[in-house]
Amino acid sequence: MFNRLRNRFLLMNMIIISLIMLAAFGTIYAITFRNVQNDIHMDIMRMADEGKMDHGGGPKGPKPNDDFKKGFDNGFHERSVSFTILTDKNWTVTKTETRFDLDSELFAAAAKKAQAHPVQFGQFTTDGTRWAYTVSPTPTGNAIFFMDVTPQHSILTTMTYTFSLVAFGMLGVIYLASRYFAGRSIAPVKVAFEKQKRFITDASHELKTPLAVINTNADVLLANGEETINDQIKWLQHIKSETERMKTLTNDLLYLTQMDDAREQMIQVPFDLSEAVDSIILTMEAVIFEKELAFDYDIEPGLTITGNSEQMKQVVMILLDNAIKYANSHGSIHIALKKQQGHIQLSVSNTGPGIPADQLDKIFDRFYRGDASRTRKNGGYGLGLAIAKSIIEQHRGRIHARSTPNEKTTFYVQLG
Repeated sequence: MFNRLRNRFLLMNMIIISLIMLAAFGTIYAITFRNVQNDIHMDIMRMADEGKMDHGGGPKGPKPNDDFKKGFDNGFHERSVSFTILTDKNWTVTKTETRFDLDSELFAAAAKKAQAHPVQFGQFTTDGTRWAYTVSPTPTGNAIFFMDVTPQHSILTTMTYTFSLVAFGMLGVIYLASRYFAGRSIAPVKVAFEKQKRFITDASHELKTPLAVINTNADVLLANGEETINDQIKWLQHIKSETERMKTLTNDLLYLTQMDDAREQMIQVPFDLSEAVDSIILTMEAVIFEKELAFDYDIEPGLTITGNSEQMKQVVMILLDNAIKYANSHGSIHIALKKQQGHIQLSVSNTGPGIPADQLDKIFDRFYRGDASRTRKNGGYGLGLAIAKSIIEQHRGRIHARSTPNEKTTFYVQLG
């Protein structure tokens, strides 16, 4: 699926870029072609104007035939091969003039081309040479002025070849670059899709288990309808317990969804983070004592941030709850809140089995659990750290973990 998506993206990108390049090159070619044609037209008309004065077509009247060559002796006509043909009224060639050694067959062919299309400005190709011409009536017939414009058209041909080579080269480079960036662009989509797929699978699995327990216990109740409620209290307690688990799961899922949808709408106000952390410590101390865990903390007073106090308390609660669940027997827990290098850092540590290095970047994913059996025994779904990460990101902070297997695990929250 993602390969097809990448190929479609690549194809669309190449089509769009090809059309843009074609339009750009076409525009440049059209402008250059028009300029070349205008230059040719101006040159041939200037040549004709000079020739008309030499042949009696101009205001100065007739001149001797020797003066006819003056039109070819100035600097302008030295730039290209040119010649003139004089004809009578019936288009019979009466005279040819040129400074160049040209074949008489060329004069005859040129005269026929001009006779076939007696226009003010025309062009034709013969023997690989491109000629421009103009026909000017004279008192005795016609004067046809010809000029070799092959070099000018060679510029257009060279430009076409150059554009084609550059275009193919650019398209090759663009294809490789587009393929690379298309792959990189689709990678986050692929990751998000896989996470969503895994999320749906895990959520379905987590809902399926309590529903199965509820259904089984309900069947037991129905099969023993003659017994009293007190006789079947065990099955009712199972149903109640699984219902509470489902409630917790759905509440967490709804909370995560709301967090994703309301990132920009969250109201943030300044509050004392030190007091918020202290309040959670007071709440959790009894639980820690009951678990026979050593507990110490170092809270720097008066640390203030802008955000949501209740959400930050939830983060501290999640981290402390995890530390209690995964601490080893008679282990220790440490929590610290300090200002370091312009940032406020919260750290929660516990001794215990730790987290394998290959799982440290996955523990914040929804429903991820390194030890599924132990987590389920503790009543978790793998959503707590995902919720904590979402809250911290809303507060423009960072959360990460470091762990030494069989020694200690520490979660770090950086704010401000």
